[in-house]
Amino acid sequence: MPFMKEKMKKKDEADLEDMQEQINEADLSGPIAVEAAESAEEGVEEASPAEVEAPAMEALSAENEKLTAELAERDDRYLRLQADFENFRRRTRQEKEELAAVVTQSLLKDMLPLLDNFERALAADKGAETFHQGVEMIYKQMVEALKKNGLEYIETAGKKFDPNFHEAVMRVQNPKMEDDDIALEMQKGYMAKGRVIRPSMVQVVAN
Repeated sequence: MPFMKEKMKKKDEADLEDMQEQINEADLSGPIAVEAAESAEEGVEEASPAEVEAPAMEALSAENEKLTAELAERDDRYLRLQADFENFRRRTRQEKEELAAVVTQSLLKDMLPLLDNFERALAADKGAETFHQGVEMIYKQMVEALKKNGLEYIETAGKKFDPNFHEAVMRVQNPKMEDDDIALEMQKGYMAKGRVIRPSMVQVVAN
């Protein structure tokens, strides 16, 4: 019996030790768990609204800058295309005007021999008054038509010789005139649209 009592005593003591260990573990786990949880909460800080919005704002700002740059590039390209188009229109209009001027000049130049013949006929035939009047009327109508198309007579009376407008076919002496004065017009010269299509053939004074 004493042996049984001793055995039961040891068992009770062992159970008591187990219970004490469990109590100790429970006492330790409570504060430690709470402290650990608090430490974890302190370690993980809550993100503020500003910190959450910052990346989104940066992304929006970058996208806005990209769109602004693309818009500026498109505007610049549009302005260049518009300038090129205006230059093309101006160049085309100028080319058409130059072509029309060339055609007009060529036509007027071809008409000049006819004009010369009319003038010779008027100067030669003074007998038949009726015929002379008819030719003179046709001549005047023709001159007016040519003037409307840009024909201009190059003046020579009282002018100095100018190689841009005159062709010297003869040099003469004349003490009453100065050097390079036009002494006589031998054939009329004409311009069309400001361009010489036939220079005046003249005698030039060379004392």
